[in-house]
Amino acid sequence: MPSRSGSAGVVQRSSGPRRNSGTEGRDAAAKLRHIGSMEQTAAAVTNQSPRISAAALVIAVVAAATVGGALIFEHVFGYVPCMLCLWSRWPYYIGAPLALLAALLAGRGNAGAARLLLVLVALLFLGGVGLGAYHAGVEWSFWPGPTSCAGANAAPNSAGGLLEQMRTTRIVPCDRAAWRLFGISLAGYSAMISLALAALALIGVRRGRA
Repeated sequence: MPSRSGSAGVVQRSSGPRRNSGTEGRDAAAKLRHIGSMEQTAAAVTNQSPRISAAALVIAVVAAATVGGALIFEHVFGYVPCMLCLWSRWPYYIGAPLALLAALLAGRGNAGAARLLLVLVALLFLGGVGLGAYHAGVEWSFWPGPTSCAGANAAPNSAGGLLEQMRTTRIVPCDRAAWRLFGISLAGYSAMISLALAALALIGVRRGRA
């Protein structure tokens, strides 16, 4: 009888470590699964960042080139922008640096902040679409423009300055297209470019979430 109880005690004592090893094995497996999940998440973010960065960089370059072209038309060729022209530039002035910042954030792996900035960029350029379409409609006499629809040139200081300004500057009101290519004015091209940039920003946001 004593030998049986002793053997039973041995069996009970030996069963304890078996239960502990099983628990440790499950814990180790759970840790491995957690580490694997973290690695998959990091890999997904790494794969998203180049797509977001590329889209944002294209937007920044195109926006800067567009507003740069408008400034060349103004300061090199003498086309004075009207009030609606100046308003239409603001989405580019703000959108280009925001897109560049989004590209930098995405390049550093901060895809979430980069996507948020691209959403703001998309909203800005959707506003630019509205401004450009409205301006083009004014040029085509689809609807009236604002009452202050005139060139943005400054008043000359003298009669000689007025003559020089009249000779070198082309004053263009809001309801008259200063320049057209294939029947489309600068306002129309601004609306189309803004639409393309807004679409590209949304594509970048969507691909960044994939």
